Amino acid sequence: MTVGRGFTLIEMIIVVAILAVLASAAMPLVQLNAQREREHELRIALRQIRTAIDDYRKAYDEGHMLKRTGASGYPRKLEELDQGIEDVSTPEKKRLFFLRRLPRDPMFAGDPATPAAETWGLRSYASAPDEPKQGDDVYDVYSLSARAGLNGVPYREW
Repeated sequence: MTVGRGFTLIEMIIVVAILAVLASAAMPLVQLNAQREREHELRIALRQIRTAIDDYRKAYDEGHMLKRTGASGYPRKLEELDQGIEDVSTPEKKRLFFLRRLPRDPMFAGDPATPAAETWGLRSYASAPDEPKQGDDVYDVYSLSARAGLNGVPYREW
């Protein structure tokens, strides 16, 4: 007569316990990797928006849009970067676009239905760099997150 070979209940519990310990050790690494990825997305989004703002200002200086009295030459609202502006230097009045789409702040913790432009903090040209405030134009953007990055610098100062 042959006896069936298999795992005992104790062996199964030990294997499950070992797997649980290994999984709990891997979780912080997964969370750290996810945070690094969001920080990378933040860097890219900030670079894209800031480059688009600079390109807008360059187009203003080159006469592609009407000069406004007392204007700084920066966009009045963030949405102008992806919605485009009329190029007055061409007879066809083509539209100039500076972004294909406005990126969302990856650190924004609010409602996912919030428009991308509302996920960013805005700084006007007349605002002091250490105390950014909204104004008549958009000179710079920053994250509204109160958290700090892995490097210890708050996201709003990136």
